[in-house]
Amino acid sequence: MTDWLSHALDYIPRWLEYQQRQSGVPGIAIAVARNGKILLDVAIGQADTKRGQALTAQHRFRVASHSKSFTAAGIMLLRERGKLALDDAVGRYVPGLHKQVAQASLQQLLSHGAGIVRDGWNSEQWQHRRPFLNGDELRTDLARAPILPADQRFKYSNHGYGLLGLVIEAVAGESYGAWIAREVVAACGLEQTLPDMPAKKGRAHFPLAAGHSGRWPLGKRVVLPGDVCTYAMAPATGFVSTASDLARFFAQLAPDAKRSLLSPASRRAMVRRLWANPNSGFENYYGLGINSGAVRGQSGEWQWFGHGGAFPGYISQSAVLPAQGLSISVLTNAGDGPAGMWLDGAVQVMQAYAQHGVPTRQVKDWAARWCSLFGVGDWLPMGKRVLIATPAFGNPMLEATQVEIIARDRGRVALAGGFGNHGEAVERIRDARGRVTALRNGGMMLYPEARITREMRRKFDS
Repeated sequence: MTDWLSHALDYIPRWLEYQQRQSGVPGIAIAVARNGKILLDVAIGQADTKRGQALTAQHRFRVASHSKSFTAAGIMLLRERGKLALDDAVGRYVPGLHKQVAQASLQQLLSHGAGIVRDGWNSEQWQHRRPFLNGDELRTDLARAPILPADQRFKYSNHGYGLLGLVIEAVAGESYGAWIAREVVAACGLEQTLPDMPAKKGRAHFPLAAGHSGRWPLGKRVVLPGDVCTYAMAPATGFVSTASDLARFFAQLAPDAKRSLLSPASRRAMVRRLWANPNSGFENYYGLGINSGAVRGQSGEWQWFGHGGAFPGYISQSAVLPAQGLSISVLTNAGDGPAGMWLDGAVQVMQAYAQHGVPTRQVKDWAARWCSLFGVGDWLPMGKRVLIATPAFGNPMLEATQVEIIARDRGRVALAGGFGNHGEAVERIRDARGRVTALRNGGMMLYPEARITREMRRKFDS
């Protein structure tokens, strides 16, 4: 891999390491695949702050609503086998439902258009105050009327996906967990993914990243249990996985993927935008177990589809960029871990490298991290210029200054914001042995992090 992507994937972990230090999120895992082949699989930080355990790429996370994409793939697979149709009423497969719930079609359930309650009338399972619902408890909730008429608007429902799990059990004649693990998870070649945690604690024979609270309200993070079983709600929120397995799975849902357990027609149906998300701060859509939108950056608008997940102590996001042949998954083990923002930032880095290209010989050795009291700048050679990324930003390429290199150690700020030092000189400073030890940007001297740290301790921390 020698194109722009290799340079982007070299920088993304360094940016995320800075973000992890800055945010205090215990751990971040990221995986990137191109056409289903994993190119980046990195873990940063800690799996468990209480035990001081380092996070690895093999640690599994609760990936919550990613489960819906697996469940939707299972329904589409049964459809291809002629076992059901998307316009079938769910009452055909599951008895005891409220009349209006029973009339909802499988497609309405898949697209969150059935108007069903989100988490039931007692959703304290999300606060670790009660167990997740079993099958009988779920059926009891579904014997009550829906909240809205079907097809009125997009209304997210975990209960709706729990109901789809009951459909799979009725059609397959076995438990949801056993069927989905064999027919979807194993069929996709995923070796680090389970539909749920075991019902009894202490039976997991794999590394599980511990969940962590946010810093509010205690002023510190505490460990939250991640080994709870979600029972009948597993089709909505039970899955346990790694970043690399998720990147592989979602890559196989791309309509033009060469390997997939589903036909191209089923995959196109899943990613088709059926509902716009109302009252949202950004434009996004929902299809059949799939969320979608666009990332707008330096190289234009890149369309994506995927899913996110939120479980007590975990936040995650996965996305496929079909036109670029890329799939990405970002997992965090903190309730305030901004996985969606970090995935977006990673795409922004990719877009910058895609626009400017592989660095030329004249600029490639300018890569460095330079620091001052005002913060940190990552100098990233791209094409014929060096772009100054700000690793403290969720989008490190936001308003990136561009430097034109005019000699071995001299350059000029060719593009900067009006409040920056547009047009001013840049110079690298070398010691007696010819090593670059500092950089003058305009009138300000910049140094490596270690030197700035020593200076600040000497001057201000005594």
